[in-house]
Order: sequence, then structure tokens, then C-alpha cells
Amino acid sequence: MSLSDEAAAIDWWGLLTSRDFLQNPYPALHRIREQRTVHFDTASGIYFVLGHEEFSRILKAPEMGRDTRLWRGGWYEESYRQNDPVGYRLFGDFQPQMINANPPDHGRMRGVYEPAFRAQAMTALEVMIEAEAARLLDALPRGGTVNMIDGFAGPMPLRVLCNLFDMPQSMDETIARWSASLIRIGDILMTPEQKQEALNALTEFKDFLRGHIAERRKRPGESLMDMAIRAHDSGTTDEEETLTNLVSMLVAGHETTVTLVGNGLLLLLRHPDQMARLRADPALIRPALEEFMRCEPGGNMILRVAIEDYPVGDTIIPARSPVIGLIGATNRDPRRFERPDDFDVGRRPNAHLTFGGGVHVCIGAPLARLEGRIAFTSLLSRYPRMELAGEPEWRLDRLNARGLASLPVKLGEAA
Repeated sequence: MSLSDEAAAIDWWGLLTSRDFLQNPYPALHRIREQRTVHFDTASGIYFVLGHEEFSRILKAPEMGRDTRLWRGGWYEESYRQNDPVGYRLFGDFQPQMINANPPDHGRMRGVYEPAFRAQAMTALEVMIEAEAARLLDALPRGGTVNMIDGFAGPMPLRVLCNLFDMPQSMDETIARWSASLIRIGDILMTPEQKQEALNALTEFKDFLRGHIAERRKRPGESLMDMAIRAHDSGTTDEEETLTNLVSMLVAGHETTVTLVGNGLLLLLRHPDQMARLRADPALIRPALEEFMRCEPGGNMILRVAIEDYPVGDTIIPARSPVIGLIGATNRDPRRFERPDDFDVGRRPNAHLTFGGGVHVCIGAPLARLEGRIAFTSLLSRYPRMELAGEPEWRLDRLNARGLASLPVKLGEAA
């Protein structure tokens, strides 16, 4: 059976949008990866990659980029603009940022923010993040039941990011609403209503940021917002690049940590032996964080677009073709991980691909890891006992960002 014939048997978008897949993608991904690690979908022209080695190579290859304007038949085509003007405007307005840029523009924009995510800068944030975690935990009911997504995993990273960008706490709910609409851009497949909602959110977010930047200029400092302002004023980035990078870092930075904390806590609650092991040896927190991200990654898909023809095994990916790495499959590839479906807080090494790789590796990964370490250290030290108080609910309104809508937890008396 040829690559095209085999892929024709898979209804990719039916699979990726199905309730069963969104709740538990791993059985289907295992079956498909066993067929082959690279699949071509004739309906969409997308190459789906499920092998760890194959996608790791793609992430690092200079022939593979992230600029979706190169996508043959994609949103940047004139026919798309005619048929879907809302989608064309949405993707166009969201385009000018480092995540969507190939070198050298990617490095030019990324270089503005990289100093904020270096080790020394992360150390300086610990006290602030610990205070935000403690404030939220103080507000939880003592010995009661709580939805830990609403009570802790969601608001903690949002407040941390808003502190970094000098956003007032009064904006938290609005920014969370914008974020929920904009995160769906990563789904690739969006309804007309979702595109319009995301476009409205993007427009409102940028308008807010213009005013916020104008106010921030009156009292300059050393925050991430100040870095963005200096880069704009020096000509390193133009206005649209400045605004869109800020939007993207706030949205992605929020969702990355929400899913890390929520998904990781669910894993511990479902594996009490591993929770007990982590409690007994707090030094395991760093490998445990990596295992949370490997076992239940906060994203189902990572997109690349070929700049040049690129060989992957016995498949040639043609220039301008889109490639989607299915991270739930790459992170559980038995060729790379022993007992890939086992959850092991001490797993080493752990070369998961949740943060991507190559030049586009997630810029905020150090912050997500720091927030995760503080969140779990705070939770485990404060609550000697935690247990599920009902069935968790996975979010079914998004295809890519994989996280929980609710995580009901019964908390023991606080220490």
C-alpha cells in the first residue's frame, strides 16, 4: 500500500475532532504510528509525523520553517482571501511575530525577549511566583473540594504573566477571555464563528496594548513590556511585530503553564504511588515536570512548513508543504522511550518534544518549568492529602491545546 493509499484510510480531521480522541488520543496514535511514522493526507496536503526521531529531525532542520505564508494552498493564497476574508485577515494580522517567522526575522524578534528567560532572570522571579501561588492556595477551601483549574492552575500563570507585562489585575478576566479565543488559531481547523471570535479578540487585545504601551512609556523600567517598547523605538521591530509578539507570549505563556499544572496534577492523582514517591523525594520535582509534559503534553500538534524539499525516511516532503508533528505520538514512541505509557516521575533521560525544538523551541519554557516547580512544590507541601473528587473533564472546544476544563479535587487539611 502506498503512502497516499494508506493515508486515504484515515479520516484525519474526523479523528482529530472526535470526542474520543480529544479525551484520550493515545490508543489511536499508537495504532497509526504502528502503520508508519509519516503519513500524507491527500485531502489537506498535510504530512502527519508520529515518530520521535523523524519529527526531532524536522524540528532542527533548516529546510523546515514556520512561516505559514509559504503553505501551498494555504491562507496566503489569493483564492483563500476571496473565499474566506475573515480567515485571511485573522491569519494575516496574527502573522508578524517570531513564532511564525523564518530566519533571519525569527532571530531578530526572538533576540528582543531571550534575556528575560535566562537563568538569572528566572531566579529573580521566584519570590513573586511563590507569592502568587501562596495567595491562591490561601483562598482555597480548607479540607473542601475545588475545581483546581479554576482555583489554581488557571489563575496562577495568568497573574504571573500579567505581573511580568505590568498588566493590572482588573484585566485578568478579559485577557483570559481573549486567550481562550486566540488559542484556537493553533487548531488550524476553525469554524467561521471561531475565526470571527478570534479576530475580534486579536483586534481588542492589540488596541488595549497600544494604550498600555503609551502609558508604560511614561514610567519606563526593566519589564518584558519595556523590552518590547525599546525594541520598537530602536527600530528592531515594527508596531505590528511588537503587538503580535506581546499577544502571542501572553496567550501561549498562559496556556502552557495551565496545561502543565492541570495535566500534571491529574497524573499524580491517578498514580498515588508516584505522588507518594515525589513527596518522599522532593528532588524528583524536575524530572517529574518533564514526565508530566511527556505523558500529557499541553499541545497535540506542532506545525512546520517546508522551505525546501526535505527527506524523512522514505518520504520526500516537498517544499511549501505543511507538516504536523503529533506530539502525543512522538512523546510515547517506544523506539525512544522504554515503557512509553508508564508514568514515572523519575524518568531519565526524557527527550520529549512538547516544547518543540531547534531555533523555534519554546522561548517561555524556562518560565513554564519554574512556575510548574513552584506550583507543585507549594501544593504538595501545603496538602498532605489530595484525591480526585469526581471525573475530570477535558476541554473539547479546541483541537491543539490539550487541557482540562475541570479537575475536581478533595483537599485534605492544609499543613
